[in-house]
Amino acid sequence: MGKQNKSALNEQEGVSQNEITNTSSIEFIKQKRKTQPSSDDLVAHILQGDITALSRAITLVESKNPSHLEKANTIIKACLPHANNSIRIGITGVPGVGKSTFIETFGTHLTSLGKKVAVLAVDPSSSITKGSILGDKTRMEDLVKNDRAYIRPSASGNSLGGVARKTRETIILCEAAGFDTIIIETVGVGQSETAVHSMVDFFLLLKLAGAGDELQGIKRGIMEMADAIAINKADGDNIKKAKLAKVEFGSALHLYPEKSSSWQPKVSICSALHNEGIAEIWELIESYQKLTKANAYFEHKRKEQNKFWLMQTIEDRLKSDFFTNKKIKEALQYQLQLIERNETTPFAAADYLLGL
Repeated sequence: MGKQNKSALNEQEGVSQNEITNTSSIEFIKQKRKTQPSSDDLVAHILQGDITALSRAITLVESKNPSHLEKANTIIKACLPHANNSIRIGITGVPGVGKSTFIETFGTHLTSLGKKVAVLAVDPSSSITKGSILGDKTRMEDLVKNDRAYIRPSASGNSLGGVARKTRETIILCEAAGFDTIIIETVGVGQSETAVHSMVDFFLLLKLAGAGDELQGIKRGIMEMADAIAINKADGDNIKKAKLAKVEFGSALHLYPEKSSSWQPKVSICSALHNEGIAEIWELIESYQKLTKANAYFEHKRKEQNKFWLMQTIEDRLKSDFFTNKKIKEALQYQLQLIERNETTPFAAADYLLGL
């Protein structure tokens, strides 16, 4: 009998399971994640400053599931008496102005003063893919590790009301969790800054020197909303340009009529990268808060904002109910076909649909 050839292939034992890993512990964690806490449990933990409970509650607020909406409303109502004890700061600027770096440096400065800071980053959603990157946390490496800070990115969606409801209710939850400084970041595109302006106490506009938009800034409506302008990246060779831009913007701001708050918007220069001029901006915000609380504008503005969002929420709800109506859906498709065949006008079709 011939000699049996030995195969070159052989099987080796795989990597043994890590002794530290406990299978029962993994199953326990999985089951715990599946278990949904009650509204009362979430509220109790939020009031104790529990970040996990806060994040879960915000997820419910952002959800479009009707059952989640009911639960979210219950949590909001329970947290409302514990809210309104913060300064809400809106920060906007064109992409590349250094918002993330500024917020990280600014937030770190505030936490060093004993403040608790919540950063709500409104990320624009793509009009094509409907998606959003939500990558702000990755660019605030130091702040995200700070125990006195909380960062929550959220997608803007495709409507002004989408930004509004989610962000406004998230503000209430963060305030109930003990955060006394709320920073809302938005990219200066579309309607997002209009929405953010109508839910904050102080609106800060970040600008770049030498970007060619100094005079353009005078024309833009966003300048009228700003309570202060900070010219960022004022370091190295850019300092001279930043100082010149400060003078130009300062002159431009004097062309606008006086604000009802009696506050004259200020212009300052800063370098978020080198932590220069950051403390001065916080002093500016404190001066604004002191003035507006003394002349009662601070509370008046918040009350007016609540009225505005009541009307906005009604409009959004009516629009949603209209387009989800089965009868309207069918009639709308027929009217669209008529418009394509030039058998009716958009205005006549709208009148017909609204009359159903």
